[in-house]
Amino acid sequence: MLFVLNLLLGSVSIPARDVVSILLGNEASKASWQFIVLESRLPQAITATLCGAALAVSGLMLQTAFRNPLAGPSVFGINSGAGLGVALVMLFLGGGLSVGSVSITGFAAILSAAFVGAMTVMAIIFFFSTLVRNSVMLLIIGIMIGYISNSAISLLNFFATDEGVKSYMVWGMGSFGGVSMANMPVFAIVTIAGLFGALLLIKPLNALMLGDRYAENLGVNIMRVRNWLLIVTGVLTAITTAFCGPVAFIGLAVPHIARLLLTTDNHRQLLPATLLCGSVVALVCNLICYLPGESGVIPLNAVTPLIGAPVIIYVIARKR
Repeated sequence: MLFVLNLLLGSVSIPARDVVSILLGNEASKASWQFIVLESRLPQAITATLCGAALAVSGLMLQTAFRNPLAGPSVFGINSGAGLGVALVMLFLGGGLSVGSVSITGFAAILSAAFVGAMTVMAIIFFFSTLVRNSVMLLIIGIMIGYISNSAISLLNFFATDEGVKSYMVWGMGSFGGVSMANMPVFAIVTIAGLFGALLLIKPLNALMLGDRYAENLGVNIMRVRNWLLIVTGVLTAITTAFCGPVAFIGLAVPHIARLLLTTDNHRQLLPATLLCGSVVALVCNLICYLPGESGVIPLNAVTPLIGAPVIIYVIARKR
């Protein structure tokens, strides 16, 4: 229902009959309506569905593995790594990347920089995971890497032009409108592959809930599971941040919403429920962004904390 509402509602008023006609491949009453539905609303709805699911599942896996209710994709500095990559392109390199004779500019450069930045941070954390056995210590290392990335971004902002700073701030506000239909196959294939990888980790995640020692007695290789979990989380966070910007609170809050609805920690039910809840919350946020109508579009990261922050406060207050 929410997916359909995302197709019907927007800053431009299009009759529902025309939207259905366009989706069925017929000519629209206005050529602009056809472009809006097929090149804006449809890819946004698909992106919100996949992005919400990816971030929510990443948050659940990290919270389970590190037994920390405040663990999430942004805690490990993966978002900050993507942000640093984009900052280097926008604020330092003038909006383009050049490797030998190959030159990339515009959205392609930002996309490439965000993905490379996120995966670089993921590689650093993965390297430390082979040295540090304690999960809490690894969490702290991730937070410190995030601080270093944010410090570098602040320095780049200080020396950048006004136009560069504004462009970077707009990217940092997040948006589900960054994936065109031409880019959709790449985004969808990588995200779905990551979600499938997360579903394969259901059994080890249930074992980890019982404690590391008990999990090892059940034959679970803690180090291997943690490394696979980091890879899956890293890929999902990198691809969503690269295309949609650093989307806040979905990865942190949605797993708690799923737990409150199901009142269970069994990942056979909890992980699929978190996946669906993530899609629902992302689609709701995307609808709220278009409430002003013709007046403009609200930034995504101005909406997600309104849903996420009260959930986190409630969970913390409930657990005292």
